[in-house]
Amino acid sequence: MKTHLNFTALRAVEAAARHQSFSGAAAELHVTPAAIGQLVRSLEESLSVELFVRERSGSRRLTPTDAAERALPDIRAGLDRLTRGLSRLQESARGGLLTVTTSPAFASKWLLPRLERFQAACPETDVRLHTGLNLVDFEQDAIDIGVRYGKGQWPGLTADKLMDEEIFPVCSAGWLEAHGPLLQPAQLAGLPLIHDLSVDSRTGFMTWSEWLHRAAADNVDAMRGMQVNSSAAVLQAAVEGRGIALARSVMAREDVASGRLVRLFPEISVAATLAYYIVYRPECASLPKVMTFRHWLHSEAQASALDQ
Repeated sequence: MKTHLNFTALRAVEAAARHQSFSGAAAELHVTPAAIGQLVRSLEESLSVELFVRERSGSRRLTPTDAAERALPDIRAGLDRLTRGLSRLQESARGGLLTVTTSPAFASKWLLPRLERFQAACPETDVRLHTGLNLVDFEQDAIDIGVRYGKGQWPGLTADKLMDEEIFPVCSAGWLEAHGPLLQPAQLAGLPLIHDLSVDSRTGFMTWSEWLHRAAADNVDAMRGMQVNSSAAVLQAAVEGRGIALARSVMAREDVASGRLVRLFPEISVAATLAYYIVYRPECASLPKVMTFRHWLHSEAQASALDQ
């Protein structure tokens, strides 16, 4: 049996098993039921294995045999892999689609303002941005590359450090004028703090409690204040004068540089225990579009560090 017939026959078997009928499989694959039946029979003859129990009546007229049931999970996984592989060949033919994953906050505060420069340098590559707080499966979701914040260890992925950062309090200039001056962290007692609920202290994210402890301001109640489940919205709340946010330097850089936010206690430097990493599957490391985007991210991070 020819290879292309094997692939077509496996698709027919998988669809027939899912629909429990040749007619349902035929409708999905846009062929006739007779063609599905012939493909199934040809595979059964080639393998000398019966794949379906055929009934003349009843609601389940086509039932996979035990042998087919054992093989179907691997057949489905293989067909999914082949489909993704064909999609990647099609992407290459049209210049390349690069799927990038990162958090919504990093996308809005750091990546998107710079992405136009990548598009200008690589006009043949279309970028599809996948944002979300939950970690995605790179293989299942066809992700090429991403930027994650953490300790640099994610199963199945290569992680290249992109940037370290500092953690410090910020507020708007107007809010500071109305409530200041603030010369030492102990003066934060009783003032409205803005908490970022999108971060998890169990995985190493720094909270107000930890920062205040490091700054020797244990008199401040670190549990009170506004709670927001978005890092970008936390900074926006501070810009709007809602209180004092605990900022990450990479995320807050443009707001501080523009004067929308003021860094408090600049003499206190608290390094984050986590960092930003470029992540990708090892088998994709040599793909030209992945290599190009990885090098571009590093160059942008270096340029950003020089501007500080």
